[in-house]
Amino acid sequence: MEMQNPVVLVPGASRPIGRAIARKFAINGAQLVLPTHHDWPESTEEMKREFSAANYHYLCLPCDLTSKEESVHLIEQLREEIGRLHIVINNIERGGMPVVHGSYDLEHNRDQWELEFKTTVLAKWNLYQSCLPLMKQTGCGTFVNITSIAGITGRSGPAAVVFSDGYSAANRSISSFTETWAREAAPEVRVNEVMLGLIQGRHAQGTRGWSLLSEGQRQDLLDHTLLKRSGTPEEVAEIVYFLSLKASYMTGSQIRLDGGYCLASEQAMAIPNGVLGGENG
Repeated sequence: MEMQNPVVLVPGASRPIGRAIARKFAINGAQLVLPTHHDWPESTEEMKREFSAANYHYLCLPCDLTSKEESVHLIEQLREEIGRLHIVINNIERGGMPVVHGSYDLEHNRDQWELEFKTTVLAKWNLYQSCLPLMKQTGCGTFVNITSIAGITGRSGPAAVVFSDGYSAANRSISSFTETWAREAAPEVRVNEVMLGLIQGRHAQGTRGWSLLSEGQRQDLLDHTLLKRSGTPEEVAEIVYFLSLKASYMTGSQIRLDGGYCLASEQAMAIPNGVLGGENG
């Protein structure tokens, strides 16, 4: 799919991964629509300063995407201001790390389970439902759901300290959305999913949870990753850009960007010599 100066909607652009994705598109001539919310006001202001200094073409629109009404209003504003929409990076989540939050039974976690599902599942659903009619009307487009390998691993192994139960269950459910949405959005709109492992700024370096882990716990996580390192937001941006603009025959697919974390629990063993070579006749 070839699109000149596409309109790209990127929630969470104030945070490291969303910022890298938005930056990648803007550098390549995209017009950005950036829903903002009250969770990270300092990061949002920092993002605005960076993007303005770089002369990126962007529009910030306040929106709580867990609200259906606000999500619909967001797209109504977008329709009035710009009139078209090509790409949606469904990068919305709030996950509590067990090493930070502790058990769901604790008083300060009274609303944590609901928050993880509202932001990770409901907000993605609201955004998709609100955007799809305009994208179909535009005539071509792509959704990229950003999720986590927590949906595969759950709270197990070395990642048990960073992936909570609710966050894991919420991410697992998005895979169903990806396939269903690919069916109903076709043929004008493609839908794919990127499942993230240990990425700097999300579950790895640069997060409060990572700083709270012991050196041994951090090493266990990296040792459990085939590439023996965490990923960068820029690496996420590259695969998202590819799926959005280059992978024109791909829809309904899930790609793991985890450095081999999900494969590292089982090692490939050397092939035995076998018995046939020593047999006579």
